[in-house]
Amino acid sequence: MQKLNFMTLKSVHTEYSADSVEWCPHPHFQSYLACGTNHIWLVRLLLEAAAMLLSFSWHNNVKDVVVDGGSGGGGVGRIYLYRFCSTTKQLQEIYPMETAAILDMKWLRTQSEDNPLLAAVNSFGQVELYEMKDDILRMISNLELNPIYDNILALSLDWRRLGCSTSQQFQILISDSKGGLNLIDYKPELGLKKVDTFSAHGFEAWTCAFYKWDINRIYSGGDDILLQAYDLRSSSRIFTSKSHNAGVTSLLSHSMREYLLLTGSYDEHLRIFDTRSMKAPLEQLNLGGGIWRLQADPFQGDRILAACMYHNFSIVQLSNEELIVPTIVGEYFAHKGIYYGADWCRNIKCNENQDFYVATWSFYDHKLNVAHVKDAQLF
Repeated sequence: MQKLNFMTLKSVHTEYSADSVEWCPHPHFQSYLACGTNHIWLVRLLLEAAAMLLSFSWHNNVKDVVVDGGSGGGGVGRIYLYRFCSTTKQLQEIYPMETAAILDMKWLRTQSEDNPLLAAVNSFGQVELYEMKDDILRMISNLELNPIYDNILALSLDWRRLGCSTSQQFQILISDSKGGLNLIDYKPELGLKKVDTFSAHGFEAWTCAFYKWDINRIYSGGDDILLQAYDLRSSSRIFTSKSHNAGVTSLLSHSMREYLLLTGSYDEHLRIFDTRSMKAPLEQLNLGGGIWRLQADPFQGDRILAACMYHNFSIVQLSNEELIVPTIVGEYFAHKGIYYGADWCRNIKCNENQDFYVATWSFYDHKLNVAHVKDAQLF
């Protein structure tokens, strides 16, 4: 099995705590990198002091930092826009923008004739949609998920294009701190509009995802340790999985392997499910530290970049064969805070050495790194 090493190329301080980092997938803007942050320093200091005195478990500590910190006054944040040059290995800050505390963000995989679109969810229970034009992010639409609640947080999002590749109709799925899922329609001429809500979990719904192989199915994971699936045609629950031993924090519907669903959890295990039989995972692998985010490489999809909060960033090889045996092939320990955000750069041509670039971001040390990932024998 090929082993991979990380070489840090650039490290920048972002002032605020990091929550998400996303390379732009637009074919003409793949050197651009968006980063979402939040600033809840007073709550964080109080929680750290309480953790030391009361010996809180690590996953409850990080949960309180994210949720209670936001609901106790909203919090402020910032979206950074960077440009990375793979030739000079330089990372240029293009555009910082003050916002509410950002808890998740994702680019839409738009076509070459469109401007890039970025959706972000925040600590005020809002989704905001930005268009990038002339190196500036401009808000073009926003929506409050539930005006009834003044302390709801929008925690995670996923989105997709409906219809053919040139369609201008999109959907965004958002999970929230009340355990709900919110289905949002977006059309350029109409803006954002909520079309459905699911009461999915008894506690925070940490993560959600569209199933890439069935337009009618969505998934969610929550702090109640449940993995849920819903059918959008009937707004009904398809199944509930109780395979996890702690909160379900990340989901990945694999875009290149039908029936494959990956989950991450506070219980430190990466699980791989066959969506045709969800009683138990096909495979599972302990990565350590609690898994906050999973990203499949955009080239072959057989390598998974995992943000393991209190341990490291890991790369897991799924293997190219029909038999899936997950194996750790690379580990990155260059951060001192919570390992939170991670993504692959798409602006690299594959070669015989199969080297890659990734961006990683950590919560406490406010550090964004861009690293070169290569076969260990080539360093």
